[in-house]
Amino acid sequence: MSESNDTHRQESLARLRQKLKELLISHLSLEGIRPEDIQDDAPLFGEGLALDSLDAVEIVVLLQRHFGVNVKTMEMGQRIFRSVNTLAEYVYEQTSGNPPPPSSPGDTPP
Repeated sequence: MSESNDTHRQESLARLRQKLKELLISHLSLEGIRPEDIQDDAPLFGEGLALDSLDAVEIVVLLQRHFGVNVKTMEMGQRIFRSVNTLAEYVYEQTSGNPPPPSSPGDTPP
């Protein structure tokens, strides 16, 4: 991978991580938490953000709605939903590094 491609990838992943944190906070009603409070590699479930199975369903929906990305199996979800980093990597891979433009919280898919 060339240096410019790696730089583009890192910048894209940084934007994705920020957007994912914002979406998690707004869609999961994580009151009192700011994006900067969520560590990129902190577990989303268990000792990290302490999300539960209902939150996992919400994450599936937000990935589909905001990025056009599907999570097809529970095993895939367990791997992808470990942290903000793993979510961002998956979205990046599934969108070939070109995620759709961010939608506003009130936007609904066409």
